[in-house]
Amino acid sequence: MAVQQDVQWDDECDVLVVGSGGGGVTGAYTAAREGLETIMAEATDRFGGVTSYSGGGGMWFPTNAVLKRGGDEDTIEDALTYYRSVVGDRTPADLQEAFVRAGAPLIDYLEQDKNFKFMELPWPDYFGKAPKASAKGRHIIPVPLDPARLGELRDSLRPPLDTDWLGWELPPQVIGGQALIGRFLLAIEQYPNARTRLNCAIDELVMEDGKVVGAIADTGGERTAIKVRRGVIVASGGFERNDEMRTKYGVPGVSRDSMAPPGSQGKAIAAGIAAGADTDLMDQAWWSPGLTHPDGNSSFALWFTGGIFVNQDGERFVNESAAYDRLGRAALDQIADGTLTLPFWMVYDDREGLEPPIKATNVSMQESEKYVDAGLWKTADTLEELAEQIGVPADRLVATVERFNGFVKNGHDDDFLRGDEPYDRAFSDGELPLTPITQGPFHAARFGLSDLGTKGGMRTDTVGRVLDAEGGVIRGLYAAGNSMAAPSGYVYPGGGNPIGTSMVFAHLAAKDLAEG
Repeated sequence: MAVQQDVQWDDECDVLVVGSGGGGVTGAYTAAREGLETIMAEATDRFGGVTSYSGGGGMWFPTNAVLKRGGDEDTIEDALTYYRSVVGDRTPADLQEAFVRAGAPLIDYLEQDKNFKFMELPWPDYFGKAPKASAKGRHIIPVPLDPARLGELRDSLRPPLDTDWLGWELPPQVIGGQALIGRFLLAIEQYPNARTRLNCAIDELVMEDGKVVGAIADTGGERTAIKVRRGVIVASGGFERNDEMRTKYGVPGVSRDSMAPPGSQGKAIAAGIAAGADTDLMDQAWWSPGLTHPDGNSSFALWFTGGIFVNQDGERFVNESAAYDRLGRAALDQIADGTLTLPFWMVYDDREGLEPPIKATNVSMQESEKYVDAGLWKTADTLEELAEQIGVPADRLVATVERFNGFVKNGHDDDFLRGDEPYDRAFSDGELPLTPITQGPFHAARFGLSDLGTKGGMRTDTVGRVLDAEGGVIRGLYAAGNSMAAPSGYVYPGGGNPIGTSMVFAHLAAKDLAEG
């Protein structure tokens, strides 16, 4: 809710940043570096949000200095042509342009600080046939970080998925999204005008004469009022872990299958709505196929070196090597029209054994017998027997596999064009990603639908200022990342778009606050 009455303030700052993922840390760092007294409030007991779970921590920033040092000859106009061609007119053109143009200057800004180091990770754009798509990609990642540099800060950094969800030991290096967050925490720490808080959930905004002048935080059962002299930047992620909000706004799936940490409850988004924020894309998320694990969670999986996906009729329904969001959306479209029901199955042969041919499960696979005992992995000597085990028509499954094997032999997937785009071949050394299903026994692994977070939120202008239903600016309120309505609309243009968008608009917001 939005509080309108007099408030007894407990603390005060120029800028309050809500959230500590890629957007939160970027907003806090920028505000502090620009001389503003800053508080970064994280709702949970660890910094990092969903960014800390990212295996790469990638950013889609066309023409940035890191790519140019590697010989990249891309132009910002080509990148903008690509982005606009895949996003279309679903989101404002000026918002799309603000994102595409701002990434490279942000990297220039960060590289002035010795705490930041980035490197290329070639990662093809996700719509390879669109105008000006890049087969190499427009993608960079943070350089891994020695945990000794973090020192005690590592204890406050949300650990990677296997540690946080499965209790595994911390890896020897800090990599991917963790490295990105860790580098920002080190950089923020050097500014005495910046403070960071854990277990500080912002769930109300304080309004005065139509302007946001502060916020109310739940700090472990106590209510704390924080006054802001300049404004609030909401970069607290989406509401993917809140089943009530998912149902209210029609987001498919359930919170259990999201890849976000538990703090993604949408409280700050709800507070913004109560303050008059307009919203958009509230039924949308960043989708992916999800391998189902013994605990019932279907989690993000990619890098398939074999197998085909089949529906309840034993038939293929998608390009299995497509970019994960495109694959997820294809599944959702067919669920909506009744031609696909969950779960679906990956069918594969024995050339790699019982374990499904997936090289990046994000949440690591456990012992095979756990999947077998839970009925998630099936094995049979014949395809007919396998069909019976997974509940699909035997004749259709046999015909589907025979047809696919024919495509493998002929070197082209006539049904779903698997291998026709650069991303399809990203995990097969550029070779055609078609592997025959011929060697018994035959296997099937159960899949559901996962997401990397919701992407609907508060509608903003080109510097992250939150807009009301009439298009007017709500003074003192900004949003970034999954807390804002995504500039990419219904699509996922390329790897690093979620983190990159969050960072860009939090940076632009902080710069606007500093200049204003």
